[in-house]
Amino acid sequence: MKVKIHTLFQYLLETTDAEPEAIVGFSLSGSPVLGDYLDALDPKLSLDWNNRDFRGLPELRSHVLSQAGLHGRCRTEDVLITAGAAEANYLAIMQLLQPGDEIVIETPGWPQAEVLAKAIGAKIVKVTRQESDGWHLPLDRLRDAVSERTRMIFVTNPNNPTGDLLSAAQLDELVDIASGVGAWLLVDEVYAGLEWDGPRAPSVAGLYEKGITTGSVSKALGLQGLRTGWMICRDAALIMDAVILRENSSEIMNIMGEVIAEIALRPARYQPAMKKARKEGAANLAEMNAWVDSQPGLTWVPPRAGLIGLARLPAGIDSDSFARLLLQEPYRTFLLPGSAYDQPDHIRLGVGGGAEVNLHKGLDRVGEALKNWGAS
Repeated sequence: MKVKIHTLFQYLLETTDAEPEAIVGFSLSGSPVLGDYLDALDPKLSLDWNNRDFRGLPELRSHVLSQAGLHGRCRTEDVLITAGAAEANYLAIMQLLQPGDEIVIETPGWPQAEVLAKAIGAKIVKVTRQESDGWHLPLDRLRDAVSERTRMIFVTNPNNPTGDLLSAAQLDELVDIASGVGAWLLVDEVYAGLEWDGPRAPSVAGLYEKGITTGSVSKALGLQGLRTGWMICRDAALIMDAVILRENSSEIMNIMGEVIAEIALRPARYQPAMKKARKEGAANLAEMNAWVDSQPGLTWVPPRAGLIGLARLPAGIDSDSFARLLLQEPYRTFLLPGSAYDQPDHIRLGVGGGAEVNLHKGLDRVGEALKNWGAS
């Protein structure tokens, strides 16, 4: 089994040393600094693992259930702390999929499931979200896509990268589709809590015995560097299988990630942090909407949740060429081409990152590059 690089990661690798002066498309909230947590850290904390539970600190797992609204539906034993949502997705997919199994995925969507499924030798069935339909997940076509051979359905909610949001009723329908063929339903919730249009959707781990919820502190809280996420599932065998696989890869969590994440998810800190993230995200989204409206030929469906969305470029502009042009003088601005999500006529716009990403400056420069495209 060889895992091949995806277009998204390839572009990030190739542009790491670009040193842009502005970023348009930042995918997480402004990041706190270590000093924000020093008052709650024990200077005598051992830098060994937590010495309490291979599944993660019990109090951290309890906080995870609280923020997902799963207390009473799931137990702390149903939570496994992982190195971000990416590891949680990896552990579930690698333990559940076998060569020849079918996995149903959305497109555009987070590419990890497709990359891993190809490496395993599973059959990939794609269900396409249409821009003309507001990027909504077409549940009727998804129902037609599943079969008795479907082992897993993988979606993101809120959707990464369009920002569409499944409602509680739509999630119930998705559960009905999965349960009808006995498939696992994995829902990546990394942007949950940043809803602009509608309430937070229920977590699938509380709706379905074979439902798997994954998430992290990376996006809404801006704590990507902690590499701390989780998997929630009521199937005890799956959680144990994930523990066993992780024993042969990362083995255990890093104690600093666990401890700081536990502090960040304490209600007294979590609620103000989320309020701040929503306030800043909403303000940046309003600025982004106004800017898109002012650009001739540029259109987008504003995200209903999360910090990113896809904008359609004016006719004749290739997203890869445009993104690389932006990295050069005089623009020095980073954004992700839509080709990373199989949408070559689009660019990814984002409203995260705080003041340090210089969003306003970046938008001005992207506007100049669009205006000057023909001359360049």
